[in-house]
Amino acid sequence: MRAAVERRRAGIHGPDDPFRGLYVSEEDVDQLLAGPSEPLPAVDREDVQRVEAEAESAARAGADLRLRRLATSFRLEHLDIELLLVALAPDLDARFERLYGYLHDDVSRRRASVGLALELAGGVRDPARARHRLIAGPLVTGGLVVVEDGERPFLTRSLRVPDRVAMHLLGDDHADPALAPYLAPVHACDTGDPQAVARVLASGATLIYVREPGSSAGRALAAAALAQLDLGTVALDLAAVDGADMLAAILLAAVREARLRGAGLVVGPVERLAELDRSALRRLADAGWPVVLTGAKSWDPGWSRTIPLVVELDPPPHDARAQMWRAALGDDLPKKLDAAAATESFRLGPEQVERAARAASLSAVLAGRPLEAGDLQAGARSQNAAGLERLARRIRPRVGWDDLILPERTVRHVREIAERAAYRERVLEEWQMGSRRGGDRGIVALFSGESGTGKTMAAEVLAGALGLDLYTIDLATVVDKYIGETEKNLDRIFVEADNVNAVLFFDEADAIFGKRSDVKDAHDRYANVETAYLLQRLETFDGIAILATNLKANIDEAFARRLDAIVDLPMPDVEHRRKLWDHCLRPGVPRASKLDLDFCARSFELSGGNIKNIAFAASYLAAAGGGRVGMPELMRATAREYRKLGRLCTPSEFGQYYDLVAQSDNI
Repeated sequence: MRAAVERRRAGIHGPDDPFRGLYVSEEDVDQLLAGPSEPLPAVDREDVQRVEAEAESAARAGADLRLRRLATSFRLEHLDIELLLVALAPDLDARFERLYGYLHDDVSRRRASVGLALELAGGVRDPARARHRLIAGPLVTGGLVVVEDGERPFLTRSLRVPDRVAMHLLGDDHADPALAPYLAPVHACDTGDPQAVARVLASGATLIYVREPGSSAGRALAAAALAQLDLGTVALDLAAVDGADMLAAILLAAVREARLRGAGLVVGPVERLAELDRSALRRLADAGWPVVLTGAKSWDPGWSRTIPLVVELDPPPHDARAQMWRAALGDDLPKKLDAAAATESFRLGPEQVERAARAASLSAVLAGRPLEAGDLQAGARSQNAAGLERLARRIRPRVGWDDLILPERTVRHVREIAERAAYRERVLEEWQMGSRRGGDRGIVALFSGESGTGKTMAAEVLAGALGLDLYTIDLATVVDKYIGETEKNLDRIFVEADNVNAVLFFDEADAIFGKRSDVKDAHDRYANVETAYLLQRLETFDGIAILATNLKANIDEAFARRLDAIVDLPMPDVEHRRKLWDHCLRPGVPRASKLDLDFCARSFELSGGNIKNIAFAASYLAAAGGGRVGMPELMRATAREYRKLGRLCTPSEFGQYYDLVAQSDNI
């Protein structure tokens, strides 16, 4: 710097010129046009060698020489370090602002320009090579130096060192604020083989892809492998990133952060990165630094030029989930409560378990009691993604097995489906009955029966028994008149369902799961394509899906092989109709003393849904009349239900109560 100032003073201006640095005189222009200045003197290597010797001694003593560590991590050459220090000087010592302004002949230019940095760092001896270091060298590609003012000529562009780099060299280890919203916690999870992954990283590999079934277990595996190499972890969840420009800036800062810390970089989900900007994903994958990508899709070779190690990660086993719950809940977990068993139907990763445990603890505190299995299930349900609610109607189960009034054989079949879902882990993992292919964990059942026989309620009871939510698929959002759109809508539903622990319920399933027909025109062809797509998609679905239909004969026969259970829900007989009448008129409903429910059960062959409608209508009639629910109210409500069904009210059915119907103004 002193040498540069002396050269500047040797110019036309005198040292006492009050306008020095604010203008360029005609004499200065003539001198600039006359030719380059004299060659710079040689660098004093003795001082450099003395400082390097002191640094070596300090490093051997265990000192953390951050500038030297940074140079190693980013593969900087001596010229790069000199350029970095020139650009960094104004951020460390305010005197350099004024000195740079003086040397620029412009007091407003308080950062080093490219030309000044090359002069001070000795880069003018090999200008082409030195310029390249500030165009595509590790200083720029690594995010250590930013070349600003792109509209200016190259030599007059300003150099800036990001605040995160300056603070790191000063001893600050806080993460870059730009990364703070995307930093992801790493929770321990005993899954996969971290030693094997560590061996691959130790061999020199820099890219690993962990394909996982929608959980954060891949992040835990990567962190455990990096820890075995004495490397830290910078983990990012970029699912919420919006925009390719934002993604590129975040990935540049992420790689820089990992190198500054001497840590591995774990980033996901890879499908979101590929969707936003495949080129940014490629730059990340080819960063030449240990990078572990996580995601749910298969690896696309076009995502990088570097060949990755692809690790297929299975869901955490029962023992691993139990350990995660114990670690998350600590002393709040009662000794007699098996958290893993209570949440057997949920597929949760380490991060989801941590959040679910916190939500469960808050629920128990709100109720003023110790933690229960229901709290754990509610906490697990709270981790469901909201994307499916845009495509389906969410139903929180509020009915149980006592509300399901069906023949014992039918109830037993529904219970078997619940047991199959509850014991999937034991059969597929412990007993090794699964083939580890997609769809082994999935359960697809068909509920068939006339309208009102309890298909929806049975699905709700099933979901409630498993502690899951029920999502009813609205066919209006699925079926589309345009070719190919129905399949796209169904694919979106199944993709979102993979991120949700719930039971999917397809009502009126014959509308989309109908039989394929002979191809007579284009409509038949594309209708068959829809059915074929559904057959294929159900093969790989790992969740629980219930199909309901009034017309089982209309369901394509190819679905029968893919169905795990078929449950027929018959019309109720007299015994079950009597139970339904009594159940639908809840205990809180005031009843008249001469309420003849036996007559209603014998005389009216109705489904449970019809009986429920009648009970509601009669209750409103009684409430409006200020009395109790008696036979007049029940007969009027039944007559109205008959009219909705298109049935006649005859004396043979209504018997001695026919006069109550005949006197009604509504008949």
